[in-house]
Amino acid sequence: MGFHAEAQARIHQPCAACRMLRRRCDNKCLLAPYFPTDEVEKFVGVHKVFGASNVIKMIQMVEETKREDAVKAMVYEATARLRDPVYGSAGAIYQLQKMIQELKAQLESIKTRVSEMRELKDQLLSIRNNNAHGHHDPLLFPVNDPIFDGYGTLSADFDHLMASDPFEFPVEGGRVYSNNNINNMSTPSC
Repeated sequence: MGFHAEAQARIHQPCAACRMLRRRCDNKCLLAPYFPTDEVEKFVGVHKVFGASNVIKMIQMVEETKREDAVKAMVYEATARLRDPVYGSAGAIYQLQKMIQELKAQLESIKTRVSEMRELKDQLLSIRNNNAHGHHDPLLFPVNDPIFDGYGTLSADFDHLMASDPFEFPVEGGRVYSNNNINNMSTPSC
């Protein structure tokens, strides 16, 4: 009989809550299923924010099937509250919502740019196809334009020019214009 009692005592280790509170943990411990022995840090945070007696009261108020979710919520809120004592998890939620709005705005901007680049590509391919059939319009693109060779056909550098960054493009005089240059140009004052 002594052997079985020792084996049972070794099997039942105190939960993290009872270990931290330095109290005896029995088989009926309400906190044991949610704060196992190896997860002490979870209970430490919850205890700092809510207190052990409040945690027990909150767990008792929730029906048994939802207790695990309630404890997870308490752990999350306690962790957030320790990181940000003023806003807690609401601060994290606000930051994530703000990030979502910024990313949506960026996505719309990129979609607009892609649409504009597709239209430009279609226009250039249309001009290229017309030129291939002998319909070169010197008013639109003079023969000395950098995308044409000296004979009015597209130069070998055309594909290279199209593969470069569509928002940085060369113009006459060797200057490279990009969105940064255009956006940063100052307007003359009157």
